[in-house]
Amino acid sequence: MYKKYLQILLKFFEKRAIRVEKRLRLVTSVVVLSFLMLFSTFFYFDKALIFIPVLFLVSYILTYFSLLEGIEKMGWFGLFFMPVTLTVFFYMFYFLFPGRWLTRISFMFVYAISLYAVLLCANIFNVGVEKNLQLYRAGFSINFFYQAFVAFLIFNILFSLKAFFLINMVVVGGAGFLLGLHLFWTIRLKKHLESQVLHYALFVSILLAEVTGLISFIPLRSTIASLFVTATYYSLGGVVYNHIDEKLFKETVREYAFVWIFVLAITLLSITW
Repeated sequence: MYKKYLQILLKFFEKRAIRVEKRLRLVTSVVVLSFLMLFSTFFYFDKALIFIPVLFLVSYILTYFSLLEGIEKMGWFGLFFMPVTLTVFFYMFYFLFPGRWLTRISFMFVYAISLYAVLLCANIFNVGVEKNLQLYRAGFSINFFYQAFVAFLIFNILFSLKAFFLINMVVVGGAGFLLGLHLFWTIRLKKHLESQVLHYALFVSILLAEVTGLISFIPLRSTIASLFVTATYYSLGGVVYNHIDEKLFKETVREYAFVWIFVLAITLLSITW
């Protein structure tokens, strides 16, 4: 009975919303969420925890409003993951900065641009663009970039809390699993979750948790530690992605290895014993 009423409500909403041109829906969603984010920054974090579930719910609803057509099964996770995650952790990350108008405006500008970009990527994945087209490749690359960006936000927030190393491992492992699950799903965009995607997401999750456990005992600033774990996810995710897509060549491995080694060198030089 609950599902029946929900389906009726969704169909009623779709019939009204679909009359609005899609680009206008995207812009409207970005504007509404940006103003909601701006409003939430006027409250201290310990008194504004209510905004986390509010932003989660509103970003999910507005992502649905932006996309509407063709959302099925795994798409209810894959298409919504980045806009919702970006919104929630942007809000949490804001409180690491001083509460000034210049900071607030700059922050909102970056958030609005980022949200519009990930909504466009979700729309590209939703309409089923052929993988050999430049539009899909551009969407995948932008999505992967913002995945790394969101990963950095999550890890920086975590390491700033100076939590116990086991907590760090669990949180980073869980975040790595969800990020990997989303990234590897976008390779084929199947309606169902493939076992290969699940296994590789678990593989990435375990390695990230182990790296986090190790780095938690090294005296590093939270920014450097976050950068290193993010570079590990980016390099590992890139190699696994190309392996799944059957495009893993020596040059590709060399490129991702270079990124990881470069960040490793920065990390080692930043250790303060």
